[in-house]
Parts: sequence; structure tokens; C-alpha cells
Amino acid sequence: MSESLIHSDSGSSPTVLLIDDSQFVHRLLDARLRDESIELRSAADGRRGVELAREDPPALILLDLDMPVMDGFEALRELKDDPRTRDIPVIVLSGLNSSQDKVAAFDLGAVDFVTKPFELTELRARVRSSLRMYALLQMLAQKAQIDGLSELYNRQYFDTSLKGECERSMRHGQALSIAMIDIDHFKSINDTYGHPAGDSVISGVAKMITKQCRSIDTACRYGGEEFAIILPETGPVQAVQLCERIRVACEQLRWSRHPSRTVTVSIGIVGIGAGEGFSATPEAWVEAADRNLYSAKQAGRNRVKGTGIDGNTIDLAQAG
Repeated sequence: MSESLIHSDSGSSPTVLLIDDSQFVHRLLDARLRDESIELRSAADGRRGVELAREDPPALILLDLDMPVMDGFEALRELKDDPRTRDIPVIVLSGLNSSQDKVAAFDLGAVDFVTKPFELTELRARVRSSLRMYALLQMLAQKAQIDGLSELYNRQYFDTSLKGECERSMRHGQALSIAMIDIDHFKSINDTYGHPAGDSVISGVAKMITKQCRSIDTACRYGGEEFAIILPETGPVQAVQLCERIRVACEQLRWSRHPSRTVTVSIGIVGIGAGEGFSATPEAWVEAADRNLYSAKQAGRNRVKGTGIDGNTIDLAQAG
């Protein structure tokens, strides 16, 4: 059975992964779910199904129980033990019809159990219901990751994302940088003009950071008046260039609550080029970027200080 995309209505359609050793079931569902605006992918055994789910997590998994290589129970156990696939809803499709099998499937984390031979109208309804529930849960999860004032991702999301990017950089030898950004003299803005003015500055700087970042970058509110950016596939020289644009753009902003006072930022960067390799933990990356941020502030604020993860300094002349 092919593991490629079977049916795609649009790039934004939810993906459904069918894990079943029966080619008849794959052909049947490909034909009968064609009008459901989903992307249907296939795997012919549990092992390959788990691999595909980890590589590109779908919105829903349809899982047979009686399969070669790895049966459905073991596949379900692995899916629910892995943080990457734990929250994907799984509908079991199985010729096994005993109460014991159903209880075992639900205990392992299945959201539904459909007995073969199944009634296609009923299966469609169950697929739609599971996809709606998954979409709602994803929306709630995303809202929990967003900082309300800045509308950037929050600290928790930053920590999780940085861990993943560090692992990917080490595994594939990709470039990676992070930047810590702090609003200079922020306390005096609150003290002089009031907290609404301070909130406006946080929101405005966040919008400017978002405007300068690329789609692959992850901008977060790290806490208070401090922001953080994860820059995948970006060495420290390129990170300094991007952050210098952010620094200049922030300095040029004008504020309705205090038009005569400019707002500046100091930025600390740490990064690594492609193929260089590193063993530093995510915590060590943050500590190194924080040291560079502190150095930028000690040097007079309103400036960018960047180094490689090895400590070699990157200045604006090098960044060109």
C-alpha cells in the first residue's frame, strides 16, 4: 500500500491517517471519504503508521487492531506514550468485537471504536465529530500559548519550542540562533506616563518584532518587558542583521502617549552556523543570550550584542 498522499482537497484540509493492512479498506475509504474535505494518508502496518504520525502528525487516526509487524494495540500504546502524537484522536476500526478488546482500546486512549464491517454513513459522522473536537481542542491549546497583551507566544511555548529546535539543530546540523530583547528604561515609562502607556509600549514593540520576523521564526513574550525570538536555520551573523533591523525600527517608533520620548531596546543573541555542532542545553542557550543582553545594556543600551554558542563575538561590522 502506498504511503503517499491519497486524496487532497486543499492544503488547509485536516489530515486523516488510515493504518490498516487491508488494501480493500484503503480503496473503500479513499472513495467514500472523497467528499469530506480531508487529506487521507495511508500505512499498511502499525510500525509505519506510528512513524508517519510522528513525522507529520495528522488531525485524526483510523486504526485497525489486527495487523502484521505491529498490531493496533501496540501502535495505540506508542502513539499515546509519545508527546508528539499523544493528543491525536484515534478511532479504532476493527473486526475484533469483544467487550475486552473495546475496553482495552478505550483504556489505551482511543476516542471511538467502530466494528467492521462498518456502515459508511455512521463512519463519516464519527470522523466529522472527532475532527470538530480536535479542532476545538487545538484552538483552546493555542489560546493557552498566547500572551494576551503582546499577542505573541508565551514563555511556556518558548521553552517547549526551543527544546525542539535545539534537538533538530543537533540532529540535522542546522543553523540556529535565539535573541533576548529587553525594553530599555521600561520602569520609568510606567512611573512617568502610567501603566496604560507601558502596556502600549509592550504591544507596539511586539508588533514591530512580528513585522520584522520571518514566518519560520518564533517570537515570544518572555516576561515583563522582555521578549525572545527563536531563529531556526539562522546563524549568529544573520541573527545580528535581523535584530539590528528590529532595534532601529523600535527606535524610530513614535508614541501617542509620550511623543517626545523614544523607546529603545537592547538585544542579546547567541547562535551557531550550519554544520558546526554543539552540546549546549536549551537552558545554556538562554543563559548565553541573557549574558549578551546584559553586556549590551552595560555598554550603553540601545544596541545588539551577539556571539556564537562558543562565545566568539559577532559585531555589526561582521554582520555587514
